[in-house]
Amino acid sequence: MKPPTVFDLIRRFDLDPKKSLGQNFLVDESHLARIAAAADLTGDDTVLEVGPGLGVLTRHLAAQAGRVVAVELDDRLIPVLQELFADQPHVSFVHADILKVDPAELVAGGRWQVAGDSPNPQSPIPNPQYKVVANLPYYITSAVLRHLLESAQPPTLAVVMVQREVAQRIVAGPGDMSLLAVGVQFFAEAKIVHKVPAGAFHPRPKVDSAVLRLDVRPQPAVTDVEPGWYFEVVRAGFGQKRKQLRNSVAAGLGMAKEAVEAGLISAGIDPQRRAETLSLAEWGALAKVLRTGE
Repeated sequence: MKPPTVFDLIRRFDLDPKKSLGQNFLVDESHLARIAAAADLTGDDTVLEVGPGLGVLTRHLAAQAGRVVAVELDDRLIPVLQELFADQPHVSFVHADILKVDPAELVAGGRWQVAGDSPNPQSPIPNPQYKVVANLPYYITSAVLRHLLESAQPPTLAVVMVQREVAQRIVAGPGDMSLLAVGVQFFAEAKIVHKVPAGAFHPRPKVDSAVLRLDVRPQPAVTDVEPGWYFEVVRAGFGQKRKQLRNSVAAGLGMAKEAVEAGLISAGIDPQRRAETLSLAEWGALAKVLRTGE
């Protein structure tokens, strides 16, 4: 039997997408299959799905992964999802805000009692390995990516659908870098898998989307500088990105312009360059010099 469409489910459960939650349901089946395929799922994989909505993508994930844990903020959708997946015990749902929970704790089965679990769940899985698949609301894209990548136990891989322009910013190279690009690429190798037109959604958004694959690095791209200080320097550089680095970094860090200029020269960086032109390694070299003077 053909599975129900988004429109079938909206009529059946009398649901309207919530604009306040940025809900745009993907209705084109061809894109759903490609998103799932991009995650390279096997029966050994655990998937954390963020924002399952009406479960149309969840259905594809459940057919390929050994276990699916989906976290949904809209409490109206939890009973709908429970009903739709009642015969699939390897799929469970959590009513929560992904930004307020530890993603690894969700998939580990710790203090989070997931809908459909038995009253006495098994002991938490230590250091769980998991993948993330998500159709992210545009307004929380950056926050969710940061939350996932900076968590104590990040996913090994993430496949996320985001605004097309945001995806292009994330995969940009030196010359077009942004704070978001540095933040994501520091933790993961990013590439655009395919583009998704606005017409593939209900309701139709004003912009196109893109599916982004993030292969999380075993170690950050720069390892010889403490990440907190690294990003403090990067944020300073992008704080006034239209200015030359010697000015923006000095202003952002509250340092003398002369000291910053000397640091840039010591790191092999022209003080007149701008933040968007630096590579991750160059940011690391600058952060190291400004911290140690070497």
